Amino acid sequence: MTDHHVIVIGAGYAGCMAANRLQATGAARVTLIDPHPQFVERIRLHQLAAGTGAATLDFATLLHPEITRVQAAVTRIDGPARRVVLDGNSDGAGDGERSLTYDAMIYAVGSGTGSSSVPGVAEFADRVGDADEAQRLADRLAGAPRDAAIVVVGGGLTGVEVAAEMAQVRPHGSVTLVAGGGLVPTAGASGARSVARRLRRLGVDVVDGTTASEVSDSKVTLADGRTLAADITVWTTGFGVPPLARDSGLATDDSGRLRVDDHLVSVSDPGVVGAGDAVVVDGIDLRMSCQAALPLGAQAAGTVTALLDGTPPRRVDQGFAAQCIGLGRDGGTVVLTDRSDRPRRVHIGGRAGGLVKEQVCRMTVRWLAGEGRKGGSYSWTRGPRR
Repeated sequence: MTDHHVIVIGAGYAGCMAANRLQATGAARVTLIDPHPQFVERIRLHQLAAGTGAATLDFATLLHPEITRVQAAVTRIDGPARRVVLDGNSDGAGDGERSLTYDAMIYAVGSGTGSSSVPGVAEFADRVGDADEAQRLADRLAGAPRDAAIVVVGGGLTGVEVAAEMAQVRPHGSVTLVAGGGLVPTAGASGARSVARRLRRLGVDVVDGTTASEVSDSKVTLADGRTLAADITVWTTGFGVPPLARDSGLATDDSGRLRVDDHLVSVSDPGVVGAGDAVVVDGIDLRMSCQAALPLGAQAAGTVTALLDGTPPRRVDQGFAAQCIGLGRDGGTVVLTDRSDRPRRVHIGGRAGGLVKEQVCRMTVRWLAGEGRKGGSYSWTRGPRR
């Protein structure tokens, strides 16, 4: 085993994949830092929110046993000193700073729902950007009347999945989806029609052509002046990333994502490699998703291995295959795409689509765990290029 020490910040899909590959292949000793006690299956958060399933797993089932896991929040990356500073109150550290040094670091802190300037969102709307938010929403739903009016704002993947899940398990209430930008625009016309048909069968009232302009404790006001009764409002539009990279002086884009080159190396610090939702790859447009995060995590591990060995890292070779949308417990839409993520005019809908979506969720976990058992076993892409 090498003496090289690599710190991975973030134990999501990209971070766990990178940590497992580095440790299992013997490329480095790995410390994985994350504030959460369990692995969060973000692609199942809508199920947790609706009370239809769990979205967390024990890290022991996914990670290589020799990975050192630190449950803590990183407050600063000190690039020149090659160290990270941890929250002094995390992981039983007590008061004061605690820091860890590294030879290389992988930045994979992930993303969540972003802030909103719409009045009332912060005070009255629920979100499903992480496990804590989803669990709070589940608790609210459990105590709500059977005929509660639910308004979901956002016609993207998260909003559609939340609305469908809630409509299926709460047939006596009403679920309205405000989709100002249309239903899952990234799924193409054919996929969007399939989603719309399924939502109609579930009784979801889709409102498009307008946006939400204000949220209160009992209603959502739309930009066209209409109001929707809302005992519970779920806000799913926008995204946000932790400010760690920006606060640490690393180069970021306007949204705070770490800027990396086409080898996944930070454009401002050669000791930092990035992967997952919280990075933006110069010259490559990647949809934020676990479908992108897993290959990026594996490729980030390859980049770190090359840098530690003093060899040239390979360029990112990232491609997509499909977009999977869960629509309740027994339905879904899977839209086939080209490698650039452009939707094809081919989709799988209904129960078959739901089965494919569920298998993808299960395989995601199996790929992660398999990488921990045998480094290099995951090979979704054709292999990165020089």
